[in-house]
Amino acid sequence: MKNYKKIILSCLVAAPMFLMNSCTKLDENVYDQLITDNFYNNKTEVLSAVLRPYTHANAWVTPSGQDGWWRPAELSGDQLAWPTKGRHGEDGGKWKRLHYHTWLSDDVPLNSAWSLIYGGVGFCNDPIQNLESREISKMGITQVEKDAYIAELKLLRAFHYLKLMDLFGNIPVVTQVGIPAKPATVARKDVFAFIEKEIKDNIAKVPLHSKAMTGRMSQAGGYAMLVELYLNAEVWTGTARWDDCIAAADKLISGAAGGQNGAMNLDPNIFDQFKSSNELSKEAIFSIAYEYKLATFEPSWPSEFFHFQQDAIYGGSRNGNDGIVVIPGVFTNYETADLRKRGWLLEGPQFRFDNGQQALAKGGNEYTDQQIVFVDNIRKNKIGSTVSNMSEGEENSGVRFNKYKLGNQVAGVVNGVAVPIDPNYNNTDWNIYRLTWIYFAKAEAIMRKNGGVANAEAVQLINDCKRRAYTAADFVTRAYTPATLTLDELLAERGREFIFEGFRRDDLIRFGKFTTASWWDHTPSAAFRNLFPIPQVQRTLNENLTQNPGYN
Repeated sequence: MKNYKKIILSCLVAAPMFLMNSCTKLDENVYDQLITDNFYNNKTEVLSAVLRPYTHANAWVTPSGQDGWWRPAELSGDQLAWPTKGRHGEDGGKWKRLHYHTWLSDDVPLNSAWSLIYGGVGFCNDPIQNLESREISKMGITQVEKDAYIAELKLLRAFHYLKLMDLFGNIPVVTQVGIPAKPATVARKDVFAFIEKEIKDNIAKVPLHSKAMTGRMSQAGGYAMLVELYLNAEVWTGTARWDDCIAAADKLISGAAGGQNGAMNLDPNIFDQFKSSNELSKEAIFSIAYEYKLATFEPSWPSEFFHFQQDAIYGGSRNGNDGIVVIPGVFTNYETADLRKRGWLLEGPQFRFDNGQQALAKGGNEYTDQQIVFVDNIRKNKIGSTVSNMSEGEENSGVRFNKYKLGNQVAGVVNGVAVPIDPNYNNTDWNIYRLTWIYFAKAEAIMRKNGGVANAEAVQLINDCKRRAYTAADFVTRAYTPATLTLDELLAERGREFIFEGFRRDDLIRFGKFTTASWWDHTPSAAFRNLFPIPQVQRTLNENLTQNPGYN
């Protein structure tokens, strides 16, 4: 299946090794820990060190049940929220503060995001240092392989810094474990320059994207990072880089960076990117790859999105904490004819997968032993309230996530059709970059170069993606023209296409709406909220960190 996953178990076993670089002499024999000096003795050990940061990335880059990058990136925007539902989800008000843009410098989600991502930087720095300092003859690899592994890790480290810069702006840049012990803050534009140089210096040394590189940083992943850098360059550095964005996007659209089967292409079926066998997607660029059967490494996002009893709905064994929902009104932004509306979102009565009868919401909440009915509002419907806000939810409140599919582990009946067991159950990869996103980025860069006006090429790029969301007959009247594809409409279509994928905060900032617009239970906030604060606990530990303007 996914070749690199076969070594995930050794990656997990090797984890303690990375925390022990300072151990150079021990007086007793060690039987329960791996010491760096006793590692990197063959290609398997080398590869497990290279892959270790990827397993850690699951904790911070995806909706993972942890306060990583994804939660502040999405829960501060205008599409998703984590409201209090009855006795669940209050959590000290941290989700409300993200929604209302009233977060504090000592809020746990922000410190956790900082710590988790910098932890990932450390998981990259350690093997980079160890590989650079060792001879290939002692590691059982060739010089070409050594150079490629180091370059891959540097690209992955650049990805970590890109997301840190995205959230916090001015941050420290560290390339050695523990050196310096208390690094100083670096200006955002200089962090940007570091990331850009790291990508350009290393992109040609890593393999082209292929099935063997699924879940790893390939040349395609490097070019996707450049697209993201240049798309947001005006916000992040003050200087627009639209031509560079277009050039990097063309490397992917043309297939020059490789693809699963040669040139990279859009999937004809819009749902192929999100199903349990999505490692076969022709447009997946960089993903967090999962392998449940071989390594019990399973997707972590069900904990964020699933109802307490959602296993009954899709025929699996995974449930969630009934947390994140779609903000009221977002569901209606999709036309009825839009296949994404019902394909990616759950609304209305829900039914059991195995026999088509009603699914029961057992668990001692508001609708115990009643059918699950997800509603497009956040209010106490059971007592007839009309008040809708972040504090008024019930267990059924809110339209729900259905974009990524785990598959099913039991045979069932859906709409009267027998469905066999999915052999890929619980293996669904989480896409970080996909080719559709690149098409949208290039179209936006073209429009911004042209004073916000779409030309024929920009329209074609968006229509090539959008047509998959409609039947051929329905798309005839939905295709964009240069007159109808305005910047505001592009932002709206980005919202429909990339919901749940982690880009909404950046989109709103780039379009000037993150702190100026109102939505549902949210009013405009101060402009300094475009950046999150440097977490107070980090400033206590390191007095060389400078706080972002507007925060104490």
